Amino acid sequence: MSSSTNEQPKQPKQEQQQKKSKPAKTVVAGEYPLEVSPRPEYIQWRIDMFDELKKEYDAEIAAKPRVPIKVVLPDGRDMDATAWETSPMDIARTLSKSLAERVVIAKVDGVLWDLVRPLEASCKMELLDFEKDEGKMVFWHSSAHVMGESCELHYGCHLCIGPPIEEGFYYEMAMERSVTQADYPSIEALSARTIKEKQPFQRLVMTKENLLKMFQHNKYKVHIIKDKIPDGTSSTVYRCGPLIDLCYGPHIPDTGRIKALAVTKNSSSYFLGDAKNDSLQRIYGISFPDVKLMKEYKQFMEEASKRDHRKIGVEQELFFFHDLSPGTAFWQPNGAVIYNNLLDLQREEYRKRGFKEVISPNMYNSKLWETSGHWQHYKDDMFTFDVEKDKFALKPMNCPGHCLMFGHRDRSYRDLPLRLADFGVIHRNEASGALSGLTRVRRFQQDDAHIFCTIEQLAGEMKGAFDFLKQVYENVFGFTWSMKLSTRPDKFLGDISTWDMAESILSKAMDDSGYPWELNPGDGAFYGPKIDIKLTDAMRRNHQCATIQLDFQLPERFKLQYVSEEPIIDPETGKRAGSVMKRPVMIHRAILGSIERMFAILTENYAGKWPFWLSPFQVVIIPVSQASNKYAEDVRARLHEAGLHVECDDSDLTLNKKIRNAEVAHFNFIFVVGQEEEKSESVNVRNRDDVNTKSKGEVRALNEILPKLLALKKTRAKSQIL
Repeated sequence: MSSSTNEQPKQPKQEQQQKKSKPAKTVVAGEYPLEVSPRPEYIQWRIDMFDELKKEYDAEIAAKPRVPIKVVLPDGRDMDATAWETSPMDIARTLSKSLAERVVIAKVDGVLWDLVRPLEASCKMELLDFEKDEGKMVFWHSSAHVMGESCELHYGCHLCIGPPIEEGFYYEMAMERSVTQADYPSIEALSARTIKEKQPFQRLVMTKENLLKMFQHNKYKVHIIKDKIPDGTSSTVYRCGPLIDLCYGPHIPDTGRIKALAVTKNSSSYFLGDAKNDSLQRIYGISFPDVKLMKEYKQFMEEASKRDHRKIGVEQELFFFHDLSPGTAFWQPNGAVIYNNLLDLQREEYRKRGFKEVISPNMYNSKLWETSGHWQHYKDDMFTFDVEKDKFALKPMNCPGHCLMFGHRDRSYRDLPLRLADFGVIHRNEASGALSGLTRVRRFQQDDAHIFCTIEQLAGEMKGAFDFLKQVYENVFGFTWSMKLSTRPDKFLGDISTWDMAESILSKAMDDSGYPWELNPGDGAFYGPKIDIKLTDAMRRNHQCATIQLDFQLPERFKLQYVSEEPIIDPETGKRAGSVMKRPVMIHRAILGSIERMFAILTENYAGKWPFWLSPFQVVIIPVSQASNKYAEDVRARLHEAGLHVECDDSDLTLNKKIRNAEVAHFNFIFVVGQEEEKSESVNVRNRDDVNTKSKGEVRALNEILPKLLALKKTRAKSQIL
């Protein structure tokens, strides 16, 4: 070999051989190789165990009796099938080749089911594709496994959890180094290889004992197994390639269904979200069953980055954050204008709708939270501290305080419904890694309200809540919105019969509203079922802001009561001896939700081009020369006195530069004034939203334009075309 290397005539052939073998070489991204070497021992350990147990499991399935069954499709058709043999994928192929290629997951008798898993009995079955929410979640869950496989091979890490989220998925892992953006190409390259190999997702039921043995190298999986799986029971693992993960599933048939996958970001986190636990690395990703969808997503994200509320917040001097108070926004004058306009909107609606605004304390003795049940369920998310040997906490919500206000004096049925509204400051102890601009903060305000009413008044109050939503979301902001009814969770307060009654009342109210809605089983608050409302913004993104929650528990825990109309009859005299005392029903209600979060949504929805009534940049006056500075200032003062937010640019910049600066700042109106305008007491108007006025403007008398501007503000008009 050494002699042939020195022979010049053979050099080209050797170079050709090197080129051919290049793809098989270890690829280096930055200072780290594509795959860690040697592979962690736990990978082969899991595979050996899986292979052995899978043979036993397959033998059990093979021994199951093959009997005819019927599968009923959503359109009512009956399909013949065989138990323990026919899979949903078999039926999909019978129906349509394109359906079989498109379908992501099956739903069997209401339960999500692997497409390649044999059916076990006669059933109702639905086939879901990526366009369905549940199909999307399964697709992204499977994609998380693909990324988890890549992370094990690249980092040699210990995986923790890898769920789908509203937009994509993530995987958390423990390792010695930190993830950086330089790692992204390696993760994507390994994921692309996994996808190309079309690795099948294989399901295996395992006993708790065997699960603990399989994952003995991973203390995080061991913790989850011990905590979540009862002794003497079983759970499932799924395998794709070298990855075998503790998982309920279900999953797509194979990794080849994924046509595009990208890493989107990374962050740090804590195991199980608890700051007392180990610090982990979290990698986020997105995937699609079509390359075209990935291209559209990247274009969407490029536009979204331009609209990022954190970016616009700095550019327009709306708010900022500081390390000395993490998770708490500093509201600058421009931002405070918008913030207060949102509060004023709600205050006006409250006045029309019979709400009474209250102001409640910011901190309470822990005894309050023990009574409400929050101390047992929410303590770790509260800021707690000692005051004179007693434990206190900053309030994370207003409801227990409002219960104290209701119970402060005797109440009669004549007082009901009692609608208390509160814009009080709320604090929640969010983990530092979870903080994100205005959408996840530690200090915020809500348009929070609690309605105390009778059972008989519930339907009317729910109708009023839906009307409130329509007015704010549709009529003011132009949003579309959807609703879900979230029902009793695994951990709940109260008895099941009370929950059933509450859920029945809410579902009927939603039916009566005329708006479509969906069921969201098991996602209610621990004290009652709730209606979650999602709005859709200009970017077609969904945001959960408003909520309506029914609560029979807090009135019980605080022993709230009112004097009802129902009489107590003396059995001896037959005369009225008093009135029956009854518990009120409590409705938790927010429309905007967190003002901070809504502020972020509106910033990105409008891309910083605020509607006139909200805007801190309503009008700018631009004199054409220094000779017109005094008239410009007079116009500014007049508009200011009328209550408008107005500025005057009397700088030494050229006229064109001033106009351009005002356009970039997204002023709603630019008023250019010179000698001609001064003589006629007029202004040359350029309307941000009227392209016909952008080139040279339109001369309007000040006495004519000012009332129109005030009307725009008062009516909260969506269009500012005058």
